[in-house]
Amino acid sequence: MIDKSIDLNEIIKSRRTIHNFISGKTPDKSIIKDAISTACWAPNHHLTEPWHYYFLGKETVSDICDLNKKMLIETKGIEAAERKYKRWMEIPGWIVVTCLKSDDEMRYQEDYAACSCAIQNLMLVLWQKAIGTKWSTGPVVRDERFYDLVWVNKDMETVLGIIWYGYPADIPQTTRKPLQQVMTELP
Repeated sequence: MIDKSIDLNEIIKSRRTIHNFISGKTPDKSIIKDAISTACWAPNHHLTEPWHYYFLGKETVSDICDLNKKMLIETKGIEAAERKYKRWMEIPGWIVVTCLKSDDEMRYQEDYAACSCAIQNLMLVLWQKAIGTKWSTGPVVRDERFYDLVWVNKDMETVLGIIWYGYPADIPQTTRKPLQQVMTELP
């Protein structure tokens, strides 16, 4: 049965990428686990269910922040690296999402799309519970050392990104292109 009291259109339209979270206020892990469970209902060709979620603890988060800091010192300098390190260490919740690899390129494309749908599902379910998210795909997640830090076998899985979560300190405003710019009707 469909619950018509939930305005899915409003949830989708109001969800934003959250850059600033309320410090020291981490959502209960059971809420996040329930959201992941729901997210796994994403469409996936041949029911491959190619996603995997890794909850990161404080030690792993600290190790990732250290790695990112080292990478940034090389490219942006110590001051920028220190600022980002401090900011990252204050993010309340961290999840890494991976996708199973496949030797079949078409299957991998389908699985990657399915994982992207699952991530969107996760972000929408959390948004409905007033928990904001940011899907981060920066250089650190593509670094070989990152895979070791999160115990992911690079031969079997691809890291799609880090999902940061927490209660929003602020909610950015945005707009979208008009429908006429993004849709074409064919005869």
